[in-house]
Amino acid sequence: MSLLLLLKRSSSTSTISRFFFLHHNSSLTSASARSPLSYFFSSSKRSVPSDYYAARRWYCSSQSVAAPAEIEELATSDGLTVDGIVGKGWNIAEESESDWRSHAAAIAQSIQLIKKRSQWEKLIVKSKQLAVALNNPDLWADAVSAGRISREHGGIMGKLKEVNRFERELLEHVDMLRLARDENDDDLESECMRALVEMRKCAKEKELEALLSGENDSCSCFIEVQAGAGGTESMDWASMVLNMYKSWAHKRAFNVTVIEEIPGEIAGIKRATIKVEGEYAFGYAKSEVGVHRLVRISPFDSSKRRHTSFAAVAVIPILADDPSTRYQIKESDLRIERFRAGGAGGQHVNCTESAVRIIHLPTGVTATCQNERSQHQNKASAMAVLQSRLDQIEMARQAQMNAEHTQSLSEISWGNQIRSYVLHPYRMVKDMRTNYQVSDPDSVLDGDLDGFILNYLSASLDNEEDGV
Repeated sequence: MSLLLLLKRSSSTSTISRFFFLHHNSSLTSASARSPLSYFFSSSKRSVPSDYYAARRWYCSSQSVAAPAEIEELATSDGLTVDGIVGKGWNIAEESESDWRSHAAAIAQSIQLIKKRSQWEKLIVKSKQLAVALNNPDLWADAVSAGRISREHGGIMGKLKEVNRFERELLEHVDMLRLARDENDDDLESECMRALVEMRKCAKEKELEALLSGENDSCSCFIEVQAGAGGTESMDWASMVLNMYKSWAHKRAFNVTVIEEIPGEIAGIKRATIKVEGEYAFGYAKSEVGVHRLVRISPFDSSKRRHTSFAAVAVIPILADDPSTRYQIKESDLRIERFRAGGAGGQHVNCTESAVRIIHLPTGVTATCQNERSQHQNKASAMAVLQSRLDQIEMARQAQMNAEHTQSLSEISWGNQIRSYVLHPYRMVKDMRTNYQVSDPDSVLDGDLDGFILNYLSASLDNEEDGV
C-alpha cells in the first residue's frame, strides 16, 4: 500500500503535517536517500500540506525529481536503514502476530537476501559500466551491439530500481507506523500493519525471483530425458521421469509440447524431448540436469527382485530471437532425412514419411521430430530443437560456463546420479548435491519438485558467494 493511501485513510491533519515535518527536517545529507516526499522540501518554500489531496499533488510532482541517478542507501527520517533494522535483532514471529517490528525485521532480512542473491554490488558496477558505454557517441555504429547493451542496461536498472522501491516502501511504512503510534491514530496503525504483512508475503516471492537472475533464466526450454543402464527397467523409469516433468510444468502453468518420443521395445521410452514454455522455465529446470537413479521392486521381474535404474536429463534454453546470441545455421550444412513415424498417430502418420531427422554436418548435432501430422510441422519443430542445441554449444564456446547444461548423456550409470528415488526397502527421495530429502516419493513423482529445485538454486548461489 502506498503512503498516499495511508494518508488518505488518516483523518488526522496533525498526523499528515507531522509526517511531512519529519521528512522536511531529516538529518540525512543525501537527497536521494530520503523518502520521495522529502524532495519537495529540498526545492520548495511552500507550506506543509494540510490535507490528502495537497499531499498527493506534491507527492506525484516529486516523482520526477525523486528518481536518483545512482542507487544509494535509503533511511527513515531518523536514519534507520534496512541493515540497521536487521542489526537491531528484533524477534521474527509468525505473520499472524501483530508485531510491526517482527514484520519489519522479516522484510529487511528478505531484502538483504535478495541483494545477496542478485549480487547487488556487481549489478551496480555493471550498470555504471554499461551507462558509460551507452554515452559513447560511436555506440550506434553497430546497431546490434548497441541494442544488446541498451537491453542489458535496462534490465539491470529495472532490477536495481525494483529492490530500491521495495526498500523505500518498507522504511516509509516504519516511519508512518511510528508516527501513528505517537498520534494514537489506530486506523492508520492498522493500515500500516496490514501493509507490512502484505509486504512480508511479497518479499518471499521476490526472494524466489532473485534466485533466477542468470542470463537465460527467464527463457523457455527443452527438457530431454534418456534411458540409461538397465534395459526395460530404465526405459520404464525414463517414462516416469518424463511424466514427472510434465506434471511439474503443468502445476507451474507452463505449456508443454512433446517434440520427440522414442518408445521402448517392451515398455517406457528410450528417449524423449519436451518443450516447456513459460517465464523462468529454464531457470527452474536447469537444476534437474544430471542422472536420476531409481531403486524399486521391478514390475518386470517375476522373482520380485530389487532393481536399480538410471535416466539422464538435459535442459536447453530457448533463446530469444537476438541475432547476436544465436548460432547461424547454413542450409548447406544440413542433411535432412525423412522416414515413417512409429508408435501411435493414426494411419496417415504411420503410412507416410512424415517424420524428420536433421543432421548438422559440421558439429554432428541431430534433432528428430515425428509427433506432428505433417512433414512440414515436424521439420519446423526439429529445426527449433536443432537451433537451441547449437545455440547452447555456441554459448558454451563463447562464455565457457555452460558445461553443466550440455553435459554428455553417455555416463548414465552408478556413481553419477544427482538424485536417488528409493521405493524399496524404504521410501525416500534424496538430492546428492544438497542432501535435501523427502519421505514421500509419490508426491515427487507427481511433480512436486519445487523443494529440490529451490534448495539447489540457493546452494548454488551460496557456493558462488563462497568462491566454491
